[in-house]
Amino acid sequence: MRGFQEFCETGVISARRMRAVDGNALALGVSALQMMESAGSGLAQAARNFDPERVLVLCGRGNNGGDGCVAARHLHRECEVTVLICGGPIATAEAEQNRSVLASCGVRVIETPCAEDLLSCHDLFEHADLIIDAMLGTGSAGALREPYATAAAMANRSPAPVLSADVPTAGIVPDRICAFHRAKSEGATVIDIGIPLEAECCTGPGDLELTPVRDAGAHKGAGGEVLVIGGGPYQGAPYLAGMAALRGGADIVRIATPHLLTCPDVIVERLKGEVIGDEHIARLTGLAAQADVVVLGCGLGVRSHAVMMAVAPACRKAVVDADALRQPLPVAKDTIYTPHAGEFARMFGTPLPDDIRERARAVRRQAGPGVILAKGRVDIISDGGRVRFNRTGSPAMTVGGTGDVLAGLVAGLFCRLDAFDAACLGAYVNGCAGAACAPGGGGMTATDLLRAIPSVLYGR
Repeated sequence: MRGFQEFCETGVISARRMRAVDGNALALGVSALQMMESAGSGLAQAARNFDPERVLVLCGRGNNGGDGCVAARHLHRECEVTVLICGGPIATAEAEQNRSVLASCGVRVIETPCAEDLLSCHDLFEHADLIIDAMLGTGSAGALREPYATAAAMANRSPAPVLSADVPTAGIVPDRICAFHRAKSEGATVIDIGIPLEAECCTGPGDLELTPVRDAGAHKGAGGEVLVIGGGPYQGAPYLAGMAALRGGADIVRIATPHLLTCPDVIVERLKGEVIGDEHIARLTGLAAQADVVVLGCGLGVRSHAVMMAVAPACRKAVVDADALRQPLPVAKDTIYTPHAGEFARMFGTPLPDDIRERARAVRRQAGPGVILAKGRVDIISDGGRVRFNRTGSPAMTVGGTGDVLAGLVAGLFCRLDAFDAACLGAYVNGCAGAACAPGGGGMTATDLLRAIPSVLYGR
């Protein structure tokens, strides 16, 4: 991905997105131990700027604590270092490996599973020249529990400055924050920990972190309702999209179409006639207003575009595909467009360049009013600012119907994700499912793709 730096995001990154980037880096061959070593080494270098003689490192049970242990190892030859392990035994293999190494370094390690144990270490807080906060990382949420609450209070009362690793533990007011790879809060100093460019600007298995999680007490309909409007010249397309929306997590799918096919998993809103026409606008507008996401265009033909234009403003969210991808473009309150190269040229009057970087710039220029998922050997997704590349797929996916499946899958995800995330995750999962269906490069059908989606999306 040489020369692709322009497509990497900058600024503050969310905890969820950072977990996805970490997962992608792991898949690209950068181990958790490598990232931890780089993070801890950078943290130690930041600590040296305080010129301390006595350093107190507060470590949690997870990988943030592992970063602190690495920093302690790098600092132990230069100053007196004490590590407090808060909250019980280390919980991850990588963090435990780095904690165990400290025994060979002469670093004093004290386990403090409860608040009373911390209070007995009062002198360590009072006499420290620097406190490193490596207790809770990006995965922490909710109110601060003990003994972390006591540790935070003692750190704040100490005269020593506080250096927080990646994100400050809730309640701690740090003097400096060292963020790893990208800042998670304003004002942080960023340390490069060797995460590859592709981990951020390309989709990967880490993006499955975005998959909406079904609550154990969820009721019928909690996954969202999708309406698919299509059919006319092509009968099967809207049904493929509807089934894919169910695979993507939607609970209820309605298909408004002139053609009745046997499909017991969806609700069919049968429209009179052979094509969708003006006489159906009132009914379709009412159905669209009730749905969480509407898919427009699958199997539609060229005679129903005015109807799509009339219905789109009633849609809260819409995925516009196939024959609806023409001027004037249907625009919902929140829209995803899913063109292949020919449809992109039809939409905007300009072909997509062959060069992948120029292609990405062209997609980014045209996005903004809606997210564009430009399908191809490498899919390109943009919201007018961000750009993401998806490289999953199979040559067998040139078979008819796979685009309808993608549109429906994206719609199912769009019920509970924002437009950009739904498009990125949908492209990745659809391509992985295609590769799983046809590892030899042929012989796949669109219904095969439907069956493969759940294991990719939910089978981690």
